[in-house]
Amino acid sequence: MQNNTKKQGRITTVNVDAFRLLFKKGSNMVLFRALFTVFLLFCFNPLQAEDIPLKDKIGQMLIIGFEGKTIDSSAPVAKAIDEHHVGGVILYDFNDQKKKYDMNIESYAQVTLLNRQLQQITHKANLKHHRPDLPLLISVDYEGGTVNRLKENYGFPPTISQKKIGKMPLEDAEKVAKSMADTLKTSGFNLDFAPVTDLDVNSENPIIGKQERSYSRDPLEVSKSASLFSEEFVKNGVQCAYKHFPGHGSSTTDSHLGFVDVTDTWHEQELTPYLELLSQPIHCGVIMTAHIINRKLDPSGLPATLSPAILTELLRHELKFDGVIVTDDIQMRAISDNYSLEETLTRTINAGADMLLIANQFKDTPEDPTKIIQIISDKVKQGEIPMARINDAYRHILKLKMGLH
Repeated sequence: MQNNTKKQGRITTVNVDAFRLLFKKGSNMVLFRALFTVFLLFCFNPLQAEDIPLKDKIGQMLIIGFEGKTIDSSAPVAKAIDEHHVGGVILYDFNDQKKKYDMNIESYAQVTLLNRQLQQITHKANLKHHRPDLPLLISVDYEGGTVNRLKENYGFPPTISQKKIGKMPLEDAEKVAKSMADTLKTSGFNLDFAPVTDLDVNSENPIIGKQERSYSRDPLEVSKSASLFSEEFVKNGVQCAYKHFPGHGSSTTDSHLGFVDVTDTWHEQELTPYLELLSQPIHCGVIMTAHIINRKLDPSGLPATLSPAILTELLRHELKFDGVIVTDDIQMRAISDNYSLEETLTRTINAGADMLLIANQFKDTPEDPTKIIQIISDKVKQGEIPMARINDAYRHILKLKMGLH
């Protein structure tokens, strides 16, 4: 069986059968969760997208960063959850604006309490406003190695880089995965922006290769390691995200700093991990976009985060992904230096993104969720963003969150 994507005279051919893993694993618990989610989706009409106020649906599409190691009802993030039904937050240890390690995380006990407070505020807000009692997504970048917000000196177990994990025997890698899944669960995180599924095809890549964030240059080895971690996370009630779609491993520059064009360096094998992983019965429910330009996949030159050809035609239609598509931080300079906020929001939602990551690490003043929600709401009312796209995003988010219960 072959899936063909035709783009202005170019054809990207993906041989799906050639990329299937040799065996599949399942579990009764995963089956139970899947059936329970279907039951809830079928039975509870108040949770249908059409019955939810527009601004509440848009609020669920936001994942925001904030300052604070403890919070109460007067904190800005608490007000955003209460007033705007914000769908998720992301926690950091390092504050990029102040260049200090004073953002959200200082110890295991502290962050566990913070996460409990965040969920309590969410639950109270849901009851107060008669909303579906959906949990807050509390996310973190916990890859291991250099990208690790839950550091050993804060009282968390030690971690190692994905590159080192990729060289381990599987039984040893499984122990690492179990430890990381347990750390996330017991400290109150329910979404990890990991594992990285980029290939280590360019050892000089400043954001992937040099930081040892890739398991291997071999796509099958990447798939094998990522599958082990995603299965361990999901079995423990923690969602995960494959990143950075459709492949950042061949880049020569960093999208945090500006445009990254991989047209001449990217190869089709960078899709292999997605094909393999999505064929498994247990896989991450989230895929994160890359802010990279890839004219092999979208001749228009739009970054993947803003590209309907990449997010909808390729990821949704060809690869059959039915989970949540989340953007990488839209304040990164590859996006924010080249597109206005209004254009970014409109383009990425229309491209197929379900959730928008706004980390508030690159601006002096945090982005106001009220402003974001109003912009999107106005675009829907003006017909620039179809209501069907908002409803589709909400359904994906709803399905993901119900699987967390």
